[in-house]
Amino acid sequence: MMLRTRKALAWTFSLAVVAACGDAATQGGSQDSGDAGITDASVSPADGAISDASHADSSSSKDAATDAFVEAAADAGKPVDHSHAALRVMAANTTSGTQQSYEGPGIRIFQGFNPDVVLIQEFKYAAGTLRNLVDTAFGASFSYYVETRVGGIPNGIVSRYPILDSGTWVDASVSDRAFVWARIDIPGPTDLWAISLHLLTTGITQRDTEAKQLVMNIQASIPAGDFLVLGGDLNTDATDELALMDLGAVVNVAGPYPVDQANNNNTSTNRNRPHDWVLANPGLDALAVPVLIGASSFQNGLVFDTRVYTPLAEVSPILSTDSAAAGMQHMPVIRDFMVESPADGGADAADGL
Repeated sequence: MMLRTRKALAWTFSLAVVAACGDAATQGGSQDSGDAGITDASVSPADGAISDASHADSSSSKDAATDAFVEAAADAGKPVDHSHAALRVMAANTTSGTQQSYEGPGIRIFQGFNPDVVLIQEFKYAAGTLRNLVDTAFGASFSYYVETRVGGIPNGIVSRYPILDSGTWVDASVSDRAFVWARIDIPGPTDLWAISLHLLTTGITQRDTEAKQLVMNIQASIPAGDFLVLGGDLNTDATDELALMDLGAVVNVAGPYPVDQANNNNTSTNRNRPHDWVLANPGLDALAVPVLIGASSFQNGLVFDTRVYTPLAEVSPILSTDSAAAGMQHMPVIRDFMVESPADGGADAADGL
């Protein structure tokens, strides 16, 4: 379906709510040594690195939005293709093999879910350029931002929608990656700020320090009225870890959490730790809706594991062996948000922070 189909369902949803209630080519100015240049003339070279081929805070309001979305989807006729109903955000540290690089399994997982915004870790591609990877996994019209550094495991952001600005904030606790951010022109008047994270594995105290530093950057840099989503591989061992409590100052960290079809919210390869997250600020979190995939619905988002998910035909071309591939890092997390409203020709259904 085309984007007009996505907007049509979004309009139906909004009415129901009312009724119910790159590989960087140019080195530019930088915020730290990890910032890259740009390849899109629409973005100032001092703003960060972009590659573009084509160049309600309460639980009751959230429940009302969810109910209205499900009703709207039913009225439109299920099964409903996930990405044509809402803004889909994915957190992905799904490299495999021995080089911490994206290979067939991780690429197929991207293709099967067709996300709009990806908070991507270990953003490397041994088989070619990152532009080649993005074209293959998402499409030639997608933009991306990746921090520039020699070696390491860089964070990045991939987007269906234009990246207006981007950059990095220094993670003082680690030298091989940074906090990566992008301001994205999603449909409607409210911009989305996306932040890709890869916190340390060394311990709770270290992650707590990283989270506190990140919160200070967010509070100093992101306008209160904008949407915010952050996440990726936080390496957290529990849902009440100190780092998550720190992040609660800017995003909703309370459950219920995304789960797989076995009701398991853990995302580590052996499925015993909640390492990976997609977390939204109150304005965006209030617009969360079920993740719809074919005839399947996941009320609070999906943790995807090919060893658990059925039927895999809903997410072709993913293979049953992909989540168990040698060197596979973690399971991806997917959440959907209804951000469009027909009343103002595609404006957001709620304000941000």
